[in-house]
Amino acid sequence: MSRSLWRHRDFMVLWSGRTLSETGDAISLLAIPLLAVTVLEASALEAGVLTATRMVAYLLISLPAGVWVDRWPKRMIMIICHLLRGGLVATVAVGAWSGWVTMAQLWIVALLSGVCTVLYETAHHSLVPTIVPPDQLLDANGKMSTTYSVSMIAGYSVGGALISMLGVARTVGLDALAYLGNALSLLLIRRDEPARAVARKRHFRRELAEGFSFVFRHPIMPRLVAAAATLNLFSQMIFALSVLYLVRVLQLSEGQVALTLALVTIGGISGGLVSGRLARVMGSARIIWAAPIGLGWLVLLVPASRPGWGMATYTLGMAALSALFAIYNAASISYRQRVCPPELLGRMTASVRWVIFGVMPLGALLGGALGSWIGVRPTLWIAAAGVWASGLWVLLSPLRWMRDLPADAAGMRNEEAIHVG
Repeated sequence: MSRSLWRHRDFMVLWSGRTLSETGDAISLLAIPLLAVTVLEASALEAGVLTATRMVAYLLISLPAGVWVDRWPKRMIMIICHLLRGGLVATVAVGAWSGWVTMAQLWIVALLSGVCTVLYETAHHSLVPTIVPPDQLLDANGKMSTTYSVSMIAGYSVGGALISMLGVARTVGLDALAYLGNALSLLLIRRDEPARAVARKRHFRRELAEGFSFVFRHPIMPRLVAAAATLNLFSQMIFALSVLYLVRVLQLSEGQVALTLALVTIGGISGGLVSGRLARVMGSARIIWAAPIGLGWLVLLVPASRPGWGMATYTLGMAALSALFAIYNAASISYRQRVCPPELLGRMTASVRWVIFGVMPLGALLGGALGSWIGVRPTLWIAAAGVWASGLWVLLSPLRWMRDLPADAAGMRNEEAIHVG
């Protein structure tokens, strides 16, 4: 029996370092949009472009990132990316402090930071299975999801207080230190990565195609990818307009915005903590469609919010969305890591993320464009309905009749023979 992850030194080092950097991320995710909306007076479209530029790297380099991650040492990739992200964020702090920051600069920093994020996340998801035993992957990913939500609470809460005391410039500068801390923590992991197979000749396109082919010829993954892509598309429409909606429509102060965003992440904490138990009780297949169908309707509270009491309903609706993400991600990521051959982990992860994250800049741009055209609230109604509908990809598939996801393709064919036809 595997030892508890609480006593797994390398996992705890990886986990703690990621927690630190995600706390810094949350501070930037609060401070930089606030800088754009309150100081640079960004429009709904400009706010959407800011979110889109942060995400467009997933569409541009996710696939080659998978090949690079499978070729190169994963920890070294993660360390370099964190150092570069820290430097980029520092330029925003200097620009805001000196008074010459512009929307163009924010867009460029968001784009380049997104490139680093793609490489870092692809390497991270490929590194976890080399550290954690297969039977503990669901627990590990559940803890990571919970940590993300805790880090968001800490980051938004601390960020709101720091913005009030120090201003946006100094607050953004602290994020650079968080990236440096995580980069240093990665050096403390003792376990060596598995030796990579030495090919006589590298074929970049062939290696890239192998990961893509594995995902889309798999009997289950395309359905999971479609559901995740739909969820990400519509949720990004909401996220792109969140700060603008809270400040200009619900008329919240900067401190109230920070508090609201912090409270929202309670849903993610709850979802991450119960994801493993829910999967065992309900089934790892059922939970994937039950999460968006069962929780997605609460997201309709977001566009239904009004000034005065809107802070409470917005928080409840977004907390449901946060819980939905945590539950879905813990189940689907763990499944992908278990069924994928180790030598394909980077390319498989990159292929999936190219689709499910590649739609995110499109969602952000769509949210910003519709927000400027038909208004912020009508756009949020459309987005909330789309979030709920994402579960239909799985509910209306053969997975509907399965309790648990099979461990291989043969298991899926057997299930379809029993339940479909």
